[in-house]
Amino acid sequence: MSGTTSVSAKAEHKLRAAMDRLLAGKPQHSDGRLTKNNLALEAGVSPATMFRAKAVLADWDAHIDAHGSLTPGEARRDADIDDLRRQLATAKKEITELNRRLTAATTVIASLHHDNQMLRAEDEAASTVVVFPSQPRTGR
Repeated sequence: MSGTTSVSAKAEHKLRAAMDRLLAGKPQHSDGRLTKNNLALEAGVSPATMFRAKAVLADWDAHIDAHGSLTPGEARRDADIDDLRRQLATAKKEITELNRRLTAATTVIASLHHDNQMLRAEDEAASTVVVFPSQPRTGR
């Protein structure tokens, strides 16, 4: 037993190997969540033995404090979710702008259609040919 821990070298080795697997996202005996219970389960030691391994727990706590308790897979998932949320926000802004443009275009098209109908009506009225009845020519 080492002076900083009251567990056997074998138990400390098992705990450190388990910690390495959990932190690497490659669990063999647990669901991979970064919890102390999973550390004991992954190492195949009792929680009581794990809690006596003060040096291992200090390293575990330091890592969790520095990097959080997410597994690499959870961190990737959360990063993907954040990225998708950013993409969704950008897409929503683009859709809002396109809808604004579509509404404006619809208004312009309706106005142009109305103007076109008016011009056609004026053109028909102006181009109507009035045919007068023909009068016989009188010979001079």
